[in-house]
Amino acid sequence: MSPFRAAVLQQFKTQVGVKFQLYNSLFTSLPFHRIEKTGILLPLLLSDCEEGYRRRLGPVAIVDGFFDRHTSFTSEQERIDVMFRFVQYVERQVVLFDALEDAAFRDVNDMTGAGTLKHLEAEVSRLGRASALAGRLRDFSVRLVLTAHPTQFYPGSVLGIIHDLAKAVGSNDLPRIETYLQQLGKTAFFKKRKPTPYDEAVSLIWYLENVFYPACGRIADAMKSAFGDAMPADRPIVSMGFWPGGDRDGNPFVTAETTLRVADALRGSAIKCYYQDLRRLRRRLTFEGVEEPLQGLEKKLYDNIFIPGMRTSLSAREILDTLSAVRQTLLLQHNGLFVGMLDSLITRVELFGLHFASLDIRQEASVHRSVLSALASVLPPGMSGYAAMTESERMAALAQVREPLPAGWQGEGIVRETFESMSAVRSIQETNGRLGCERYIISQCGTASDVMEVLALFVLSGWRREHVSMDIVPLFETIGDLSKAEAVMRTLYADPVYAAHLKRRGNSQTIMLGFSDGTKDGGYLMANFSIYRAKESLTRISREYGVEVVFFDGRGGPPARGGGKTHRFYASMGREVANREIQLTIQGQTISSNFGTVDAAQYNIEQLVHAGLGNDLLAENASTMSERELALFGELADVAHAEYLSLREDPGFMDYLVHASPLRFYSETNIGSRPAKRGHSARMGLKDLRAIPFVGAWSQLKQNVTGYYGVGTALRRLDEAGRFEELRAFYKGSPFFRTLVDNCEMAMMKCFFPLTEFLRAHPTHGPLWERIHGEYLLTQRYVCQLSGRAGLMEEFPVERLSIQMRERIVMPLTTIQQYAITKVREMEERHQDTPLKRVYEKLAMRCSFGIINAGRNSA
Repeated sequence: MSPFRAAVLQQFKTQVGVKFQLYNSLFTSLPFHRIEKTGILLPLLLSDCEEGYRRRLGPVAIVDGFFDRHTSFTSEQERIDVMFRFVQYVERQVVLFDALEDAAFRDVNDMTGAGTLKHLEAEVSRLGRASALAGRLRDFSVRLVLTAHPTQFYPGSVLGIIHDLAKAVGSNDLPRIETYLQQLGKTAFFKKRKPTPYDEAVSLIWYLENVFYPACGRIADAMKSAFGDAMPADRPIVSMGFWPGGDRDGNPFVTAETTLRVADALRGSAIKCYYQDLRRLRRRLTFEGVEEPLQGLEKKLYDNIFIPGMRTSLSAREILDTLSAVRQTLLLQHNGLFVGMLDSLITRVELFGLHFASLDIRQEASVHRSVLSALASVLPPGMSGYAAMTESERMAALAQVREPLPAGWQGEGIVRETFESMSAVRSIQETNGRLGCERYIISQCGTASDVMEVLALFVLSGWRREHVSMDIVPLFETIGDLSKAEAVMRTLYADPVYAAHLKRRGNSQTIMLGFSDGTKDGGYLMANFSIYRAKESLTRISREYGVEVVFFDGRGGPPARGGGKTHRFYASMGREVANREIQLTIQGQTISSNFGTVDAAQYNIEQLVHAGLGNDLLAENASTMSERELALFGELADVAHAEYLSLREDPGFMDYLVHASPLRFYSETNIGSRPAKRGHSARMGLKDLRAIPFVGAWSQLKQNVTGYYGVGTALRRLDEAGRFEELRAFYKGSPFFRTLVDNCEMAMMKCFFPLTEFLRAHPTHGPLWERIHGEYLLTQRYVCQLSGRAGLMEEFPVERLSIQMRERIVMPLTTIQQYAITKVREMEERHQDTPLKRVYEKLAMRCSFGIINAGRNSA
C-alpha cells in the first residue's frame, strides 16, 4: 500500500472508526424506555452472530440460542418485541455511521487530487492543451438527472438529521451531537403511507436548494476562474434534470396536474435561492447606482415567491440583464468592489435559469400505441387500422399526421391524460423557459414507430409539427432492444419527417440506455458489453447522418444497475463513443450517499467533469478498445450470458428469490409512489418485476447475483482454452474492463453466504444455493487471479474498510430478517395464515431499512 493510501486509511479509522465507537456509546444513555437494555443486548447478539456463522449455524439457531443464553424472555411475542427494538437501534447506528463518513469526507478524499478540477487545470497547463480545452468546452457539459426511484429508505426527516449531525461531528460539538441523537431516537423511519409523486419531488428539491445549488455554483465559479474566456456563456458546464412529477412509466399517480405543480415548485425554489443570495449581496453593495436596481430586483423576486398572481411575471433574462447592468456600474464607478460576489450570483442564474432542473416526461411505448388505438374513430383516414399495420406501414401513416384532432374533441382516461401532459409541456416552457421541460422519454422502446408515435401525438394534441421543440428520447433497456437500437435509429434518421424534426433541433438526438433492465435481462457482463457496443454503433450511424448524438445513461446505485465507480467508466470511453455530454440518472439512495453534502457533491461532479474532458484532452486517457479486445469482451459476455440465462430460466429461480429474500415485502416499505412491478398479475413474475426490487432483494440476501454471476464461468472458459494471459493483458490495458472488474469486486465484497448456508439442506432451494455460491467462489478466485491481488477491493482500502464496518453493523439485522423469513416460510408450508405470521412479515420488511441504508448503493 502506498504511503498516501496508508495515511488516508488511518484518517478513516480515526475520523470514522474511533468516533463511531465513541458516539455509539451515547445511544445507551439516551432517555428512552428500555434503550439501555437494548444497547447492552445488541453487542451480545452481534457476537453470537459472528461466532454462530463461524460454526456454520443458521439464523434460527443463532437467534434462539441468543435468547436462551442471554435473556429470560420465553414467549414468542416478548422475543419479537426485542427484535423490533434491535431493528430500531441498528437503524440509528447506521445513521451515525453515515453522518461520520459525511463529516470526514474532506479528510479521506483528496479534494485537489486526481480527477478534480485543480488536477485538470494543472494537466492542461502541463500538456499545453489550453486551446483544445477551449474548443471542447463549447459543446461539453454534465447533466445529473434526479429521480425518485424507490431506493431511498431514509425518510426526509432522517436525511435532515444526518445532514445536521455531520456538521456537528465536523465541529466536534458534543452537546449538539447528543441532542441530534435524541431527536433521532424519537424520529420514525417507517412511513405509514406511501409518498405521493409531489412528496417525492419536494424531498429532492431540498437537495437542489441545499446541495446542488451551492456545489454546481462552486464548480462553475472555479471553471471560470481557471479557464476564463474559454467558458461559453450560453452553455453551463453542469445542469440538472428532474423526473419526479414527470415520470409516468408504470406510475398511475403521476398526472398532468402533478407535472405542473412540480414545475411550479422548481421555479419557486430557484427564485428563493436567488432571493437569499441577493439579500446577502445587498448587504455589501450599498453604493450609489446599484442599490436601486438591486432593490427593484429583490422586490420582483419576493413577489414571485410570496404573491401567487406574480409567479409568472419574471424571466431569467430579466434577472441577468439587471445583474449585468449592476456589474457594469460596479466596474466603472466603484473599482469593481465585490464584483466577485455578484459574478457568483450571475453564474448561478446562468446555470439554473427559472427552471432549476429540466423536468423530463417519461412514458412506456405501449401506452402511446394504446392511445392511438383508442383514437381510431377520429384519426385521419390514412391511420385506419393502425393497430394491425406493419412497421413500415405505421411509419408511413404517422408521417401523414399534420393536423390536430377536431376542435372540441375530448378523450377519456389515458387518452385525455396523455394530451393534457403534452399541453402541460407548453405551459411549463412558457413559465420556466424552454429548458423547463424539453424531453419526452419513451421506455421499452423497440421500434422506430415508437418514437414517431410521440411526434404524431404532439401534433394531434395541438402542437404544429414544425413547433414541436421536444427532444424525443428512445430508451433502450433489454438486451434485445439494445441489439436493435442501431436499426431503429437508422430508420428514424432516414425518415424525412423525423429528419426535419431533428434539423429544427440543430441535428441533435438524445438516446437513453438503461443499465438496470439490461442486467436483469442478460446479466452483468452482457448488459455492459451490449451497452458499450450499442454506444459505438449508435455513434457511428449518427455521424453517418450528420447527427450529434448524446447518450443519457439510466444508472442506479449498485454495480448491477450501472453504479459503482461511475466516473471511471466515462474516463475510459474510447473515441469511438460520442462524449459530447455526460448525462446520467442519480437515483434515490445514490443522491444521499454520493451527493448528500456540498463537499461530496462537488467532488463527485468534478470527477465526472474531469472524466469527460480528460478523455479527449489528456493523452494518457485515450482508451479505445481494439477490435481484438472487443472480440475478447464479446466472448466473455456470451459465455457469462449463457450461464446467467441458465440460472434465470431454472424453474425454481423465482421461487427461490421470493421465499429466501424479502422481495415480496418490498412494496410494503412505503418508500416510493411507484408500484414494485408492472402489470396487475398477483403472481410475482420476472418479466413484470422491476429491476430495483430484483437487485435489492439479492442485495439483502447477501448474494448479489446481478453483480457478478457468470463472470467466473466466462473467465474459466478462456483460462481452460489457454488464453488467461490474453485476459490479463486486456485487464491491464483496458481501463473500461478494469473498472468493470473493480465494480464486480464491490458487489462480491457485500456478499455473505454463511447467512443463508442453512438453505444448502433445503430440498427445493438447496441446489440453487449451491450453484450461486459456487459461481461466487469461482468469480472471486478468477478476479483475484486477474488483478494479482490476494483479496477483493485491496486497491481501495478505505472503501473496503467502510463496507466491512457497515456489514458488521447490520449483521444482527440480516440475521433477524432471515429468521423472520424462515418463520414465515415454515408457516406457509404448514398453511398457517395467522396474525403471528403477519408480525414476522412486518419484522422482515422493517429490517430492509437498516440493511439497504448501510449498503449505501445496494438497491
